[in-house]
Amino acid sequence: MTTDLPSVLAGARLLPVLTVPSAASAGPLAEALAAGGARCAEVTFRTPDAEQVLKTMAAHGGLTVGAGTVLTAEQAERAVAAGARFVVSPGFDEEVVATCRELGVPVVPGIATATELMRALKAGLDTVKLFPAESLGGLRTLRALAAPFPGMRFVPTGGIDAYRMAAYLADPAVLAVGGSWMAAADHLRRGDYEEIRRLTADAVERSRT
Repeated sequence: MTTDLPSVLAGARLLPVLTVPSAASAGPLAEALAAGGARCAEVTFRTPDAEQVLKTMAAHGGLTVGAGTVLTAEQAERAVAAGARFVVSPGFDEEVVATCRELGVPVVPGIATATELMRALKAGLDTVKLFPAESLGGLRTLRALAAPFPGMRFVPTGGIDAYRMAAYLADPAVLAVGGSWMAAADHLRRGDYEEIRRLTADAVERSRT
């Protein structure tokens, strides 16, 4: 495995963030995202079926799948065992970072302040997640945090939609944008995979402009 996130994402600038309540949705969801042109996806560890969802989506082969909302080193180990190619946390935790390093997978910890950003830098990381991006002030805050750290890349997540995405992606400090609007809870509850495919295709197209 590689610990280089840009290589793992293979140039993808859109990261669908998925909270999937049932493992039965995993296969059709992977198909819909891949059909819409997504290259990667983040499965959050917020549901009892998260590990099985991750396993199923990772086995699909059309997506690079990672684990999100990883809060502990033990969760990181389970996520990688289930097939996660990268790990995302809502905050910065040294044990999670160290475990991912040992397992050879990229880790993207969440940060909200310059102090947390300095901790990530000290840990040898060059990519962090700005979370919750919009609640923290959006692109204005991201630029203020990025200015003293020119080598750091950001994956802003939280409150971003199809219309806000382009402005973030235009900033050179932004590696990719995370968002859940492509496969929201209502879509999954209804099993509306065609709408997920359509929204994904629209987001992928917007990410390229």
